[in-house]
Amino acid sequence: MRRSCSMAEPFVWPIRVYWEDTDAGGVVYHAQYLAFMERARSEWLRSVGVHQDVLKRDADLVFVVRALQTDFRAPARLDDQLSVSVALLECRGASFVLAQRIERNGALLVEATVKIASLCASTFRPSPIPGFLLSQLHLLPEAS
Repeated sequence: MRRSCSMAEPFVWPIRVYWEDTDAGGVVYHAQYLAFMERARSEWLRSVGVHQDVLKRDADLVFVVRALQTDFRAPARLDDQLSVSVALLECRGASFVLAQRIERNGALLVEATVKIASLCASTFRPSPIPGFLLSQLHLLPEAS
């Protein structure tokens, strides 16, 4: 089943930039933005009642990044307070697509489109998103 979905307001998770996030030039190392987005996705799932450790243990299911398109626009620096947003664009039976943005004081630094696949944890083969979660995703307003 394929359906367009969106959240009326994107989920937003705050991130502070620490020394460990920066490179020798004092800016956030490019791979660290992916970690920031991963944290926001995990917290977004929690906000809709999905705890990934429980999902793996009880349903033998994990979510993995299948595809990622990223546009780096401006750097973040040490001690910056960032906002990382997650908005659902599309949901299917065994995958969903998210829009993510990293901003500093409303200025866009990074944006990404992330395709998440649902896999059986023990075989790493595609597996349907559990009905309870798919139902929650389908309750979100349709994209305009």
